[in-house]
Amino acid sequence: VNISILIVAVVIFLLVLHHNFLGLSDLLRRELSDSNPLGLQPIDFIPAVPQRLAAERSDKEISVVITASDERLGGAIAAMNSISRHTRSNVVFYIVTLNNTVDHLRLWLRNTALKNLRYRILDFDPRVLEGKVQVDPQKADSLKPLTFARFYLPSLVPHAEKAIYVDDDIIVQDDILELYNTPLKPGHAAAFSDDCDSTTNKVAVRGAGNQYNYIGFLDYKKETIRKLAMKASTCSFNPGVFVANLTEWKLQNITKQLEKWMALDVAEELYSRTLAGSITTPPLLIVFYKQHSSIDPMWNVRHLGSSAGKRYSPQFVKAAKLLHWNGHFKPWGRTASYAEVWEKWYVPDPTGKFSLIRRHLEAYEAK
Repeated sequence: VNISILIVAVVIFLLVLHHNFLGLSDLLRRELSDSNPLGLQPIDFIPAVPQRLAAERSDKEISVVITASDERLGGAIAAMNSISRHTRSNVVFYIVTLNNTVDHLRLWLRNTALKNLRYRILDFDPRVLEGKVQVDPQKADSLKPLTFARFYLPSLVPHAEKAIYVDDDIIVQDDILELYNTPLKPGHAAAFSDDCDSTTNKVAVRGAGNQYNYIGFLDYKKETIRKLAMKASTCSFNPGVFVANLTEWKLQNITKQLEKWMALDVAEELYSRTLAGSITTPPLLIVFYKQHSSIDPMWNVRHLGSSAGKRYSPQFVKAAKLLHWNGHFKPWGRTASYAEVWEKWYVPDPTGKFSLIRRHLEAYEAK
């Protein structure tokens, strides 16, 4: 009788404990599902970490923000896979996308080897850009709303003090924790890789010299730009990979400053169209002029997509911590240099949709 009573007591205790645990899990999920301002709506989040991995990871969350458009979704998938496979840190991906891509993205993540990634899907509402971006009526589809998502980092990761932003055309070959730990100087809200960095000086590079400066992005014939007294020869920086101090970002109202320069460009056409008509980089160059820290240039080895030829030696590519295919030739099109490196981290689309996109891109590049 005593043994039976003891067994019943233990069972009741375990049931109460289990009920409390489920209640706590529901509470955490509700907190993580709160809506964000500016039309950034959380759609999905997987907080569970397998026990084996939880024992190996540190408790500190590393927030990585990446965009995922439907036609480039394979890029984001490969980038996230390469990041997760090179670290034991507690990385959480904040995947910013548009509503019509959500189902495709969720299927890709849940039905492949990426199902254990920790992530949050955010639906970006393009209406936040109204009045801030000039749209050519004849090229309405040329506007890529997700390229501006990086302007709204505090809204994307509202509870983080620090975050990493990466483009979708990158592959990481080292522990992202090192990039996250990039020291930022007091008063600096972000750290970028300058276009005049010494990366190309460390190795023999064929076709190097494609360095950019401010005059390539800003129209110095406009009085508004001249009044800023920014030297035209100042080295620009690449905003495709950067580390942000979100506390400082909010204190300085960086997002409001960026929106101001977006709206001014609509009114006055302040930006040069020399470099592929970029309208995302110029506001960042203005706001962060001589007010940003630097990341290790090996954490943004770029221009791999600027031509089909091989700019860097195989040894240098292997040593790079982060490879960046910025430019026309994307690695999922196969004609880009070192596309085979990207291919190692690509996880096939279970729906087959991205395979069709790749074939169309390859046919286009072949013309």
